Amino acid sequence: MKRRRILGLVLTVATVMFAAEPTADAVEGPGYDLHANIAYAPASPAGSHGHLLDLYIPRQPGPKRRPVLIAMGGSGWHGDDGKAYAAQLAPFFTRADYVVAGVSTRSSSQAKFPAQLYDVKAAIRWLRANAATYGMDPRRIAVMGDSSGGWTAAMAGVTGHDPALEGNVGVTGPPSDVQAVVDLYGPTDFLQMDAHMLPGACDGFNRSFGLTECHADPRSPESALLGSPIKTRPDLVKFASPIPYASKHSPPFLIAQGEHDGLVPIDQSDRLFAALSAAGAPATYYLVPGAGHDKRIVSPSQPVAIVRHTPGASRPGTRPTLKTIRAFLHHALAHR
Repeated sequence: MKRRRILGLVLTVATVMFAAEPTADAVEGPGYDLHANIAYAPASPAGSHGHLLDLYIPRQPGPKRRPVLIAMGGSGWHGDDGKAYAAQLAPFFTRADYVVAGVSTRSSSQAKFPAQLYDVKAAIRWLRANAATYGMDPRRIAVMGDSSGGWTAAMAGVTGHDPALEGNVGVTGPPSDVQAVVDLYGPTDFLQMDAHMLPGACDGFNRSFGLTECHADPRSPESALLGSPIKTRPDLVKFASPIPYASKHSPPFLIAQGEHDGLVPIDQSDRLFAALSAAGAPATYYLVPGAGHDKRIVSPSQPVAIVRHTPGASRPGTRPTLKTIRAFLHHALAHR
């Protein structure tokens, strides 16, 4: 029953749409100033919210240029309000002198892959182009996401130096690379998901999403993202996987995965960590016993994780808490 509740919650979150008009608003929050609903590119389609971002600026005195943490929440690619996740992270990270940028990308019903990758890259370019205005350091940008937002973060991380994957959304000119990635249980190889699902998890997944063939279903979130059943387009599946792009130039990664995840099997994070390790990229991987597909994976009340790391990667803690993530980011961005 617990897995069913989690699956139902994910489906509910995936269908929530942002109701506000897409205009920029400045709001004061606890310890930060919020600049909401900034368009980093024209709405596409008109009236949608996938090209909006929110900026949380620390109010306390600090350095002239602060590092930036981009946050994107997951929705199974059904929603276009991933920027809402930043509201959960902003109180902690603005106190640590980060500018937090909540970034939304288009849903799978609004545009097919690689649109979502092009969107986040456009947001990164916008942040760099407007760094001086908001006191951001264009040399220190990290990206963090959970579930499909973790996939977007990972894709942005491993393709930052590939000009063929820039797209033509929004601002052009500034680079779209990032200097650190935090991937919370993001999928990484769609065709390998079903073979490694927990016993009974596909049944719950099918019931929640109205499917019959789990992730391989022609109507699955992954198939909807690609615009084709994933079993019929292995070329697109490879194109949409961060694994083939992993290289020695990839930025430092922190990966966190719940051992009891009923939506994204642990094999997905295993594969990404293995690819980064083989490529010689720095990566730290937290496998959390008992944790599911849940943002609470960062809670300090979670059990001590099984931690793996590549040579030279930081090991900032025994659990993937916000303090651990802050220490990871500090280490990753300090040398930039």
